[in-house]
Amino acid sequence: MNDKLKRGLGRGLSALMSDVAAPQDTAPRRPDMHVPLDKVFANPDQPRRSFDADALEDLARSIREKGIIQPLIVRPRPGHDGEYQIVAGERRWRAAQMAQLHDLPVLVRDLDDTEVLELAIIENIQRADLNPIEEAAGYRQLMDRFGHTQEKLAEALGKSRSHIANLLRLLTLPDEVMDHVRSGRLSAGHARALVTSDDSAVLAQRIIKDGLSVRDTEKLVKKPVKNIFDDPQPKPPRRAVEKDADTRALEADLTASLNMYVEINHTAGAESGQVTIRYSSLDELDELCRVLSVRR
Repeated sequence: MNDKLKRGLGRGLSALMSDVAAPQDTAPRRPDMHVPLDKVFANPDQPRRSFDADALEDLARSIREKGIIQPLIVRPRPGHDGEYQIVAGERRWRAAQMAQLHDLPVLVRDLDDTEVLELAIIENIQRADLNPIEEAAGYRQLMDRFGHTQEKLAEALGKSRSHIANLLRLLTLPDEVMDHVRSGRLSAGHARALVTSDDSAVLAQRIIKDGLSVRDTEKLVKKPVKNIFDDPQPKPPRRAVEKDADTRALEADLTASLNMYVEINHTAGAESGQVTIRYSSLDELDELCRVLSVRR
């Protein structure tokens, strides 16, 4: 891993965000300029993958009447003299093509690949232009590629840590369910309720078909599903194994440390066993995930 990825943000998360929100710092910059539209190209690492056609058409109509008010942020396109790559403003670039503009107002910035990707993710998240899956993927990229923690992202982006943690869990859903979220057939609330289900794809179809609310979905997920291969005869209860004093003490220590009930079931005569941790709220689950994911 190179030094740039190790150090995380090249100029600091807040500095990059201010570049997008209000580029008013006093550092020397190239002035606002106009460049031919065919000399501007999209960023291949842009986290946003879907653009609403109706919204683009509305923006294109506005651009035809008023022009582009806010310049795009671009950088010189690597390996192509006289061409530029979009850092922030791809939606305006697409709408400008629909409006048949010949040139675009741009602000040219000298940014490396790391800063370009970070800015692209942050710009979309900051302006609420991403669907929940794209937003979650943006958070994951910032964490995996640049070493940002949930706490750091929450503070810098003005989001709660639980919001970021809940969205990241959506990335564990099957692709079919994530596609429903991307298209808007399922809300982020529906998807969060499905994260703990083993039949999330099947349940997603039922939610869409029946128009179930998030609360109905939560009840549906908690309801046990009958299986035709289930044994109709109730199984006899397992005989409780008496735990020694050391095991009980360890359970108490872990319970106190995590603030969640911890149970240890050691297999008699073996080196293996099970540790069960029970949580009573999603906040407790978030905290458990944070503790388990801390890099040593």
